[in-house]
Amino acid sequence: MQDQEIIERIGHLADEERRLEEAHAGDNLSAEEHDRLRRLEVTLDQLWDLLRQRRALRDAGQDPSAAHERPAGTVERYQQ
Repeated sequence: MQDQEIIERIGHLADEERRLEEAHAGDNLSAEEHDRLRRLEVTLDQLWDLLRQRRALRDAGQDPSAAHERPAGTVERYQQ
């Protein structure tokens, strides 16, 4: 996946996340919606991590295609 594709996917998923949150402002999410929101958050974290990896490899003069999507358990443990 190229940087632009990652950025576009991030944009689409962030839009979906925003719509889901706005549709329920002040209301509780259903269990399905809560699960979907959580999956969106994890996938977004993975995509941002992948994009950062690609940029770091490129900046170091290496091949950005060597970057790989890390497991959810890895990216969710990062310090913010």
